[in-house]
Amino acid sequence: MTTNGNVSFWYAADGLPTPRPALAGDLDVDVAIVGAGYTGLWSAYYLAKADPTLRIAVLESRFAGFGASGRNGGWLANTITGGRDGYVKTHGRSLVGDFQRMLNETINEVIRVAAVEGIDADIHKGGELLVARNPAQLNRLDELALEQQKWPEDDAIRLSADQTAQRIHVAGALGSMFIPHCARIHPAKLVQGLAQAVERQGVTIFENTMVTQINAGTPKRTPSAVTERGVVRAQHILRATEGFTANLPQAHRDWLPMNSSMIVTEPLEATTWAEIGWKGRETLEDLAHAYVYLQRTMDGRIALGGRGVPYRYGSRTDMDGATQEKTIQTLRRILREMFPAVGGTKIDHAWAGVLGVPRDWKASVNYDRATRLGFAGGYVGTGVTATNLAGRTLSDLVLGKDTKETSVPWVNRSVRRWEPEPLRWLAVQGMYAMYHRADAQEAGGRGNTASIARFADRISGR
Repeated sequence: MTTNGNVSFWYAADGLPTPRPALAGDLDVDVAIVGAGYTGLWSAYYLAKADPTLRIAVLESRFAGFGASGRNGGWLANTITGGRDGYVKTHGRSLVGDFQRMLNETINEVIRVAAVEGIDADIHKGGELLVARNPAQLNRLDELALEQQKWPEDDAIRLSADQTAQRIHVAGALGSMFIPHCARIHPAKLVQGLAQAVERQGVTIFENTMVTQINAGTPKRTPSAVTERGVVRAQHILRATEGFTANLPQAHRDWLPMNSSMIVTEPLEATTWAEIGWKGRETLEDLAHAYVYLQRTMDGRIALGGRGVPYRYGSRTDMDGATQEKTIQTLRRILREMFPAVGGTKIDHAWAGVLGVPRDWKASVNYDRATRLGFAGGYVGTGVTATNLAGRTLSDLVLGKDTKETSVPWVNRSVRRWEPEPLRWLAVQGMYAMYHRADAQEAGGRGNTASIARFADRISGR
């Protein structure tokens, strides 16, 4: 029987972590961080490294790694959320090239810290493979290959159908793009190990402590984070709440909480792996509009993710990770289409989580010296690597350092808020209905990108 929910498969082997103590009353610290996912923990890690005298408290509503950090697909990728072209228009080609190189280097930084801190997160740097599974996707792949020629920083390689099959036998694959800057990880092992690492640096993590309001600082008032268990006053407060940001009334329309679902198989037989290949353990994605993303796990499973119900009315967020049976069946069907060799292989676990989507689909790292409030996020599902760079950047901003990190184009951006309901619900439902229709048309033999998908891109604001 398939386990559905219970946060995610990534906690199945060892069970959910034992909760840390909750906040026990009012508290005064130097830095308070709201959210104990990757962004919050990386921020705490680099702040503590830079200044061990800082009193740092992390406030978490459930437990460290409860959100996207403990549920994601395990891609340590070099993606600039929202793409590079928009930043080129506002900041120039040179600075965006620096941004891309920094994300490439950040993959190695995460691997370095994991080694130094003794975090065994099943890391394997095998690169990323984007596969075209029909003629329309192949057309987009060719467009992407031309675009990539302008970005040698990616070191991308266009592969033929035969070259793709030599790596992974994806049924019907017509070609692919290989980007070496990506690693497979075990998300929960990374976030749990990181939480322990920041505690060794003297940081305190308070779990089961939900922040209900964040108050800005003024010349006469210290910033504060209000919880049901007490008020935390701090010289600096950083918000790292990603997909759960909409639960804060003051930020309800800042980022849209979009859902993503995953399934994972039981361990596959050696004969099945021999037929599939995938010896390089690349992360894998197709070029559908409602795309899927996959990894080969350390223990020989396939984990596959994609959209289920993309958004719930009123920015409601699911808590326990359960997904819809229809979504499980859809992801199972896609898995079998891509890898017929899996046959009747059992699906061991299914789950879901939310990711933060800004109105322009670009991530941000912001800090206001007047209010002494900062935040980072809006990664749109591409944040495993970006959170580390964001944490280093927030650390520099809080400490008043002028560094290459603080000059990156995503720093101190202004983004308009999402529309009120029912407009945003209608827009998201309509957008994904169009994407699914376009994918169906293309799977049926359409040779180029369906016009309805391009229209959906314009509606989405991507």
